[in-house]
Amino acid sequence: MIHPHTEIRFINDQKGHGVVATQFIPAGTITWALDKLDREFSPAEFQKLDPLYQHILDTYTYRNKNGNMVLCWDNGRFVNHSFKSNCLSTAYDFEIAIRDIHPGEELTDDYGYLNVTTPFEGIDEGTSRKVVYPDDLLNYSDIWDKQLLEVFPNITEVNQPLKNLVSEEVWLKIERIISGDAKMASIAENYYQPKGSKKSAKA
Repeated sequence: MIHPHTEIRFINDQKGHGVVATQFIPAGTITWALDKLDREFSPAEFQKLDPLYQHILDTYTYRNKNGNMVLCWDNGRFVNHSFKSNCLSTAYDFEIAIRDIHPGEELTDDYGYLNVTTPFEGIDEGTSRKVVYPDDLLNYSDIWDKQLLEVFPNITEVNQPLKNLVSEEVWLKIERIISGDAKMASIAENYYQPKGSKKSAKA
């Protein structure tokens, strides 16, 4: 489920529509959380679908660590890619804002941590990265983990409209991580390695 203080707006001709904040969303806010209405499709289920549905899933899903395609039931599926994303996934089935997001600002993800199956060239944002690759999670997890750790302590300090979607067990883990009694699980745990493939060396 996407954060309630967001809406779909037309961004530009290149991006099309995207998810935009309607109110201030401070760093550390859970911006999206996996919920019971989100649907998972296994590779076998995907192959049995009509090409029309396969195209929809190819467009609007991400691949989880089990290799299943996850279709968000709400506007979460319209979050666009950015090499300078203001949201980051965690190993706990939710995403957080890694910096303050202001009203009218677009919420973005780096598709590099969504287990894409084929490389694609992103919009040039002046970054050294120009292409999203299937193994980006392995190559950039250290950088993303550092970004997460910088704002992780904010999770229990800011308003969390999506807190009820986070299990009590996971919330206790969050509190233990913040207190220093536990280590944050790396975003690399979300990586899906297809059978028979070899892991890439870190860049």
